[in-house]
Formats: sequence, C-alpha cells, structure tokens
Amino acid sequence: MADGTSDIGAFIREQRQLAELSLRRLADLAGVSNPYLSQIERGLRKPSAEILQQLARALQLSAETMYVRAGILDEAAGPDGLEPAIRRARELTAEQRRALLGVYRSFVAANGAAAVSDGHPGPPPGDPLH
Repeated sequence: MADGTSDIGAFIREQRQLAELSLRRLADLAGVSNPYLSQIERGLRKPSAEILQQLARALQLSAETMYVRAGILDEAAGPDGLEPAIRRARELTAEQRRALLGVYRSFVAANGAAAVSDGHPGPPPGDPLH
C-alpha cells in the first residue's frame, strides 16, 4: 500500500503505545474490530475519515491530527501547538512524552476552567509572562 497508509498505521500504533492501550482495548474504545485495527496499524488497510475520527476520540487526539497524518488534510491546515511537538520529540522516552502530555493537558484544562470563571480566554490576570 501507499506510504501514507503505513505512516498512519505506525502513528496509530505509536499513540496506542503512548496511551498504554492494548490493541484489543483501543479497538473496543474506537468501536472497530481487532483484526481491522491490526491491519490499519500494519499498513494493510486505509482507514476512512470516520474510523480515524473514532480512533482519535479513543486516543484523546484531535481528528485533525489524524487527518493530517493520513494525508486527508494538508499539514499547513493541521494543528500547531505543543501537543504535536511533544509527540514528535524523539529525544524523549515514551514515558517522558506521556508525562509531559499529562502535565500539559492538566494545565490546559485548568486554564480552560479559569477562562470560563473569569469570562475571558487566555492567561489569568497577573500572569507574569504576559
């Protein structure tokens, strides 16, 4: 199959391993069969946009990230930001990437709650970096 198919499969496998999910567990969470997910990861099957969306949800990724990796969306239209950079950081171990993603997500969630409570997005008032 085309390089893009094996690339998305390898990416899904990597994200599954980062999330510490078995193939069977990810298949259950995404609502796909074990053999089908295995074929996707090995680059034998090309997942549809809908399946990519289900896998993204199960892996707690954006669908856009999956679409860019699968070649459905142009990378220029894809997500920028820290999460994709952390995922690409080969100088870090898988455990270090998981830890950084956890810390980053907790900060984003906390800032989202703060933005809702104070009525505006962005850093809280008095943020020394702004």
